[in-house]
This record gives sequence, structure tokens and C-alpha cells, in this order.
Amino acid sequence: MSGTEKSKAHAEQAKGKAKEAAGRMVGNERMTAEGRAEQAKGNARHAKEDIKDTFRH
Repeated sequence: MSGTEKSKAHAEQAKGKAKEAAGRMVGNERMTAEGRAEQAKGNARHAKEDIKDTFRH
């Protein structure tokens, strides 16, 4: 997996987790949903890179 894409995926997942937690603490359902969406986006990016790595080797 390329280093930059891997770090982007991890950063996106972490940002999503933080946003989801903050949304839960203040009771903001929209922020919680946005956090889950960012986590899903990070997971998708990570999966895409894993597939690319599989075909490289």
C-alpha cells in the first residue's frame, strides 16, 4: 500500500471517529452520522489500496 494513501485512510478514519464521538457527547445526530460516513470513506480507501496491493504482487 502506498504510504501516502495509507496515512490518508488512517487519518480519515481517526477524524471520523473523533467527529462521531463529539456528536454523541453533544447529542448532535448529524455530526454523529457525518463521523460514521468519514469512517466508511476511510475504510473504502483502505480496501481499495489493499486490492491494488494484491494485484501488484
